[in-house]
Amino acid sequence: MSAGMNAIMEKPRPEVRARRSSFGIVKSGVLLFLSTLVVTQLYPLLWLFTYSLKTNEEILSGSFFSLPQVAQWSNYTDALEAGNYWRYLFNSFFVTSVTMASVIVLAAMAAYAITRFQWKYGQLIMLIFLLGMMIPLQSTLLPLMIIFKNMGILNTHLALILPYVAFSTPLAVFILCGFLKTIPHELEESAVMDGANVYRTFWSIILPVSVPPIMTVCILTFINIWNEYILASTFISAERLKTLPFGVNSFVSQYSVNYGAIGAFLVLGALPVIVIYFLLSEKITKGMVAGAVKG
Repeated sequence: MSAGMNAIMEKPRPEVRARRSSFGIVKSGVLLFLSTLVVTQLYPLLWLFTYSLKTNEEILSGSFFSLPQVAQWSNYTDALEAGNYWRYLFNSFFVTSVTMASVIVLAAMAAYAITRFQWKYGQLIMLIFLLGMMIPLQSTLLPLMIIFKNMGILNTHLALILPYVAFSTPLAVFILCGFLKTIPHELEESAVMDGANVYRTFWSIILPVSVPPIMTVCILTFINIWNEYILASTFISAERLKTLPFGVNSFVSQYSVNYGAIGAFLVLGALPVIVIYFLLSEKITKGMVAGAVKG
């Protein structure tokens, strides 16, 4: 009798079985979607890597999905030597680092003033920054060319850093404002009671708490500037000042193109972005959702 009762009790109800079945279908659908997403994101990188190991004959044969018959590691040697990789890499790191530091400082101070100060022009300033996100970069090329020529900074790294900072700051302010609104005012009040002024409060309390969104700003700024070509090709003509995207032109001549070396150079150019993203991926994810929940 007790065994029969236990069997009846252990047997799941029809609605429970239906719920489990629907959950299994949803789970399978989600896994299929994520697997498809991973494949579509990783495949271009894998294809580019195999492309960089091929000869020109294999690339021009039209067999885009085939593996190289013999891995041409000499393409990477050509990319490092003939492509001036190290010089362009240093220039890109210099311009990107200065821009990122300037954007973080300016955007953090602007976001702090907009969200934490009680002044009537805060929303107006925020609106101006949001309008700055809508200005196309291409529409500023001619005015900036004239301005930089009159200032005497054309064909210098400063001619790149200034517009990079201007175009990266609005998005950074938008991200940081969303986070700073969630910080309790009690932190600042306790700092004021301890004798800290506005600047000490900002540097010692607000900035350390804002590390997650700052990391998000860093990686977004890094990616946008690292791959930028239009401004760099417009304002820079000296070979010693060119950034990494210019390296591809080193393998294109009047009568021939070294496609394998171009692929190798693209792999080497994307490698720093991939490494930095994986190192900061956890903090980037926290920064993207930091301002989503009030607390």
